[in-house]
Amino acid sequence: MSVDVRVPTVLRKHTDGERVVKAEGSTVAAVIEDLERVYPGLQGELRGDDGALRQFVNIYVNDEDIRYLNRLDTQINPGDELAILPAVAGGGGG
Repeated sequence: MSVDVRVPTVLRKHTDGERVVKAEGSTVAAVIEDLERVYPGLQGELRGDDGALRQFVNIYVNDEDIRYLNRLDTQINPGDELAILPAVAGGGGG
């Protein structure tokens, strides 16, 4: 099953500039592995050496943060949309 994956600007260097790409998988982890197969180097931007999501990467399935679901084991269903968003850190202002 194929799902749409929204890719942030900072990671589009791996997707030839595409903002939405297709990937296969029944879980978030499987989708990331499929993305790596098609777009080498992308998985390394998303996951650390231990396999966990990097600290400043947020992934949403249908607008739900996977941190509050089953993280990388979150199930993907036909018609779902996965969005990768870099975390934004704020400054102190003044």
